Amino acid sequence: MTTNEEMVSQEKQQELLEKYDPEAATRKLAGKMGWIVFFGLLAFSVFQLYTSIFGVLTAQLQRSIHLGFALALIFLLFPARKKNLKVKKVAWYDLLLAVLAIAVGAYWPVMIDELVNRVGRLTPTDFYIGIAAILLVLEATRRTVGLPITIIAALFMVYALFGPYMPGFLAHRGLDLESLVQTMFFTTEGILGTPLGVSSTFIFLFLLFGAFLVKTGVGQYFNDLAVAVAGKSTGGPAKVAIFSSALQGTISGSSVANVVTSGSFTIPMMKKLGYRKEFAGAVEAAASTGGQLMPPIMGAAAFLMVEFIGGGITYWEIAKAATIPALLYFSGIWIMTHFEAKRIGLRGLSDEEMPDRKEVLKKIYLLLPILIVIILMVSGMSIMRAALWSILSTIVVSAFSKETRIGFKDAIDALVDGARTALGVAAATAAAGIIVGVVTKTGLGLKLANGLLDLSGGYLIPTLMLTMVAAIVLGMGSPTTANYVITSTIAAPAIILLGVPDLSAHLFVFYFGIIADITPPVALAAFAAAGVSGGEPLRTGVNSAKLAIAAFIIPYMFVLSPELLMIDTTWTELIWVVFSAISGMLAIGAGVIGYWLRKLQWWERVLGIVGGIMLIYPEGMSDIIGLGLFVLLVALQLIIKDKDSVKPKPAN
Repeated sequence: MTTNEEMVSQEKQQELLEKYDPEAATRKLAGKMGWIVFFGLLAFSVFQLYTSIFGVLTAQLQRSIHLGFALALIFLLFPARKKNLKVKKVAWYDLLLAVLAIAVGAYWPVMIDELVNRVGRLTPTDFYIGIAAILLVLEATRRTVGLPITIIAALFMVYALFGPYMPGFLAHRGLDLESLVQTMFFTTEGILGTPLGVSSTFIFLFLLFGAFLVKTGVGQYFNDLAVAVAGKSTGGPAKVAIFSSALQGTISGSSVANVVTSGSFTIPMMKKLGYRKEFAGAVEAAASTGGQLMPPIMGAAAFLMVEFIGGGITYWEIAKAATIPALLYFSGIWIMTHFEAKRIGLRGLSDEEMPDRKEVLKKIYLLLPILIVIILMVSGMSIMRAALWSILSTIVVSAFSKETRIGFKDAIDALVDGARTALGVAAATAAAGIIVGVVTKTGLGLKLANGLLDLSGGYLIPTLMLTMVAAIVLGMGSPTTANYVITSTIAAPAIILLGVPDLSAHLFVFYFGIIADITPPVALAAFAAAGVSGGEPLRTGVNSAKLAIAAFIIPYMFVLSPELLMIDTTWTELIWVVFSAISGMLAIGAGVIGYWLRKLQWWERVLGIVGGIMLIYPEGMSDIIGLGLFVLLVALQLIIKDKDSVKPKPAN
């Protein structure tokens, strides 16, 4: 087992989180202000729990109170500049902004009767409150999730105001400032729109669920279970990283947070056994990023997908559809790390380095809450009810053992921690609402979709490629939620216009928005992993993108053949699809790494990659050709012996 001395210190973890994850860069407040923030976060969680148990308020009230809590707490916790993080006092202007945020959040609850009665007309007070709401959301978004999404939201509003002056098909009638303010804050099409609505209901509760899971020590248990399952296999520590990171995705919606928490344990272990720094960091970055793709609890954007697709689709249908692509993603990384370990001759962990499996299995009950949430969602229970029962089940399950038991203080801390993690999501979804509001009011979505189709000549593959580039570019430095909102309102309609099922189109943009975290040049998850491993950041990013090659192929496959999403398919078709796709991943992994049973020649690598892609695409003729190439590659591996085979070597 990796010793505590070899693991990355808590201070180093926090430093990396603050550097690469803006949502983690908060002040450490003490004294009266510390208590004010503590009780503010607690009140935020209590409000959300109360409304989820006794009934959600009307849309404007629920969302504006949620927004008021989030904005006020953001200005108290997140300094205007990162260099002020060490300052434990709140600046006077931040206090002023927090008070203004409370006023904005309270405006709808206090004035609801008047606002409803004069719908469509703004008083001067309404106008200035609306202006304040827009500016506060933009500033809170800048502080919590960074500049990219803030700039995009601001540009969309400029587009709304200056429509007549826009070139070509982008031109529109234009909105005056009063109409823009009214749309942004006095309808449910702007800031108080669907994205914030999802944040103020489903997402918040699942963030609380994750916070309660953390209190049981489940994060460390994921690592221990992963070591027990995969530690002794070839290149075991890398497989531990993959397995534990897939599980960590259940309790964290952030690729960077996954990298830093599980990577502080797995990366030193990989380096100790002989993996290069860049490769060790890349394995963790690729696996941690995939955590958001892994059902049952995918990233926060998956909850938005329920609302954006509509048509009565349930969250469980989305999670079920994402299962095979997610398994293929992790299978691809697993296969490639296995071949890399064989290529350079790395062993697994020794008996002395392994944990006591009996002791690990004694705590298997910690996974019960995750099983319960799956069962509840399969049974057809609403997302909010499933989340509430899952939180309760976590508290009950934790009581099975003294060391995992959640006491009163732990429960309070979990409520506070859950609210803290929700702040960035609330800001990002409010900013995303600005974008959706402009798209809806100006008809920009259809214009851009048609523009995208014109650019691609109306062909599906070029349209998918352009959409992929847009999702990755928008995802560089932006949270997944905001990225998904933008691409699903602008790019997904273009794919749908070509006859692709709604679910396939939305999952396509969802995937590429997430893997932007490991796509150079701005690969935040890979850069955070390099911070843990001590490797070169860009090289780590290139390695992580190579390891996650499945993520660049699979979305095309499930758009071209929806069987991968279990849409309109039989069990026999499904078994064949999974078999052919995994065989394809084996061939691609061997081709990319250059090793299988022995070292591959360059032409064998080409054979593997081409055959693998044809196998992953589940269509009659391509499957037959791909299977033929796969069998040929296996035969060549068995017939031609490698004189320079590498034998497993001990740890350094």
